[in-house]
Formats: sequence, structure tokens, C-alpha cells
Amino acid sequence: MRDTVLMDESPAAGAGDGEGAAIEVRRLLVIHNPTAGGRRARRLCAVVSRLEARGVSVAVRPTGKRGDAEAFAREADPADIDAVVAAGGDGTINEVINGLAVHADAGRSLPLGIVPMGTANVLAAELGLTMAPERIAAAIAGGRRTMIWPALANGRVFSLMAGVGLDARVVERVDPRVKRLIGKGAYVAETLVQLATRPDHRYRVTLDEGDGWDDPQEVASVIVAKGHFYGGRFICAPDARLTEPELHVCLFPRGGRLNALRYVWGVTAGRLARFPEYRVVTAKRVRIEGPAGDGLFADAVQGDGDVLARLPVEITLAGWRLPVLAG
Repeated sequence: MRDTVLMDESPAAGAGDGEGAAIEVRRLLVIHNPTAGGRRARRLCAVVSRLEARGVSVAVRPTGKRGDAEAFAREADPADIDAVVAAGGDGTINEVINGLAVHADAGRSLPLGIVPMGTANVLAAELGLTMAPERIAAAIAGGRRTMIWPALANGRVFSLMAGVGLDARVVERVDPRVKRLIGKGAYVAETLVQLATRPDHRYRVTLDEGDGWDDPQEVASVIVAKGHFYGGRFICAPDARLTEPELHVCLFPRGGRLNALRYVWGVTAGRLARFPEYRVVTAKRVRIEGPAGDGLFADAVQGDGDVLARLPVEITLAGWRLPVLAG
């Protein structure tokens, strides 16, 4: 069993095969979630001014409601712009990626640029991006692409992770107003609420490692990871990388509140890999089923920090890769 450590640095994802060559970036569409104010809003202004100083034409479209970022990215014309930049948190970036999926699936990929403005900024950490405006602008304008493999949960795209169980319940129930006020503290508070009140559900996880479905396994929670960071810079799947066409399935077998609290401590303290029952296995496809219930009454599936689907869910690799401007 590998030891999991809590890392302070952010190793950048590799550029993969020769497709990481730089492109010319002259016209950008920036999709901006304006709920991020103060210092984070000033970061975006600083990035835009530095891009324009480099001769890049920048059009900024603010979102007004959920779904706008996806729609704006889907409407972007590859003939008119060189890349789409998501300025927001992981949820906004996820929406933009779902919009860009239409172009990638059609063989006309638009590269994604990122201005990190969220609570956790997990994708930025995976890619080794900093918060410094000059370095963000340099990464975008430099045009160097990292090719990442997204995944699908019932057809919805995610780039980082999908989870079922405690983390999905927390994501579903966290109050957006509290999140805006205290950031990551809102997730801590909601986790404590869910530990105290959440029913002890069990889930059936079935894996396809490339040669057909295995026998189902019963767990208390499961996270299907594309990257190795989780909830910031905690680690659940040490060997998972965005650039590799593999799903890393993190299995939390033991149920009950005490074990749930133990797993939370294991993640935050970097001790998870020392738990003898905890396992990480790789797969090409994952099927997760849960307690009785359908539609809005079925358990949630969180992806990249937002509710993407409800059980039952089938998770697969996307049939395309996404170019990301990551310096």
C-alpha cells in the first residue's frame, strides 16, 4: 500500500505527446463568474490588462445564472477565437469544459485557459498554476497546451473527480451564502452536519478494467478521481494524473459515523493510505448504484464540486482530450 502525503507543492501535469506544442493566442473569450469579488475580481482585471499589453484581444462575458458559462462556451466559434478562458472556481470551470466538449467531440477543440477565482481551485493546483496575474497571463498568452483526459458521469463532463456518499451530500447541501462568507469553512461546517444527521447509505460499485465488468463491491463512499488533488491539496489518489486515460477509483468500505469521521481525518491529515481497508484501483468504466429512489430522490453524484448527476451513474473516460493553456 502506498503512503499518501499531504503535499504543499503543485506539480504541473505533463504535456503528453507532441500535441503540447504552443499555439498563437491573439483572440480570447473570457467567461467570468462575477460572484467572486474583492481581491479575486482585481486578479481578473490585472490578468486582462496584462494580456492586452501583450497584444491579445480580450472579450469578457459575465455569467448571470447557473448554466450561462456552459452556454457561452458552447456558442464560442473556433473560427473567431483562439481560446476560451474560465475565470472562476472549479464549478465555473466545469461548466465551461462541458460547453467546450461540443467542440472537442467534433474535432475542433478550443483550448481552455484558467484564471483561478474559487474557493479550492483544484484544477489550477493540478496544472501547477499560480495566483500571480503576470504568470497567469503568461501561461495563457504563451499558448503552450497540456492535453488532459476528462471523464463523463451519465454524459456530464468532469475533469477532477466524481464522488458518491458523504462528499456528494456535503456538496449538495452546503449553503452558497455561507460559502461566499467563509469559503472552505462552509464545507467543514456542512461536513459536521452531515456526519451528525446523514443516513448510513451503502453503495454498489462495479468496475470494468478493460475486459468486462467485475463483481460488485459494497462501500460507504466512493470517489472516482482523474487528478490526485482533492478538496484543495489533499490527496486521495496519489498516482492519478489528468493527462492519463485512466480512472482511479477510491473505495471507502466501512460505514457508520465513526468510520466516516475517521476517513475525513485520514484525508485531511494525509494518513488515508495507511488505512488497511482503503483501496485505490484503476478502471476504464465504473458503475455506481445506491439505495432505492429515483429522479430527485436518488443520491447525488458530485463532480468537480457541483452536483452533476444522480444515482445510478456510469462513469467513463471521454472519447476526446481537452487542450489546456498551462504554461
